[in-house]
Amino acid sequence: MIKYSVQCQKGHGFEAWFQNSGAFDTQTKRGLVSCPDCGSIKVTKALMAPNVSTSARRKGRGRAESNDVTVAAEPQVKQPMASPTVALPAEMAEFLRKVRREVEAKAEYVGPKFADEARKIHYDEAPERGIYGEASLDEVKALHDEGIDCLPLPVLPEDRN
Repeated sequence: MIKYSVQCQKGHGFEAWFQNSGAFDTQTKRGLVSCPDCGSIKVTKALMAPNVSTSARRKGRGRAESNDVTVAAEPQVKQPMASPTVALPAEMAEFLRKVRREVEAKAEYVGPKFADEARKIHYDEAPERGIYGEASLDEVKALHDEGIDCLPLPVLPEDRN
């Protein structure tokens, strides 16, 4: 995972996480990255300070800088990507609720069999339809590697309680 400082065409700055630099390029071209302040999908990488590894920090003696990117060996899939301390504007939270209700109303819940069912649909072994369910980070990565697109359902403020 890599964290980028991103800026929209109106100058709003924010941070976003991506699997790699190619994922940033792909997602921005498809209009999947938007400014949390104004909703603009015209975003670019902003100037970032490099994360320089010194010998003291490599040996664990140095204090980590605030712009360090840490990749856990076993990511916690259940944790939302957004910081739980960041409050969503009311309009955005309501929009995310609407998106989630729409998916839940029009798609079939397949539970923990999401990855298997997505493959069956992709390879024409099951009828094409919208599905949602649970998948581990490794399962989602494997789906992506096979060319099977999937996105997480929005995490709502009430989900964090």
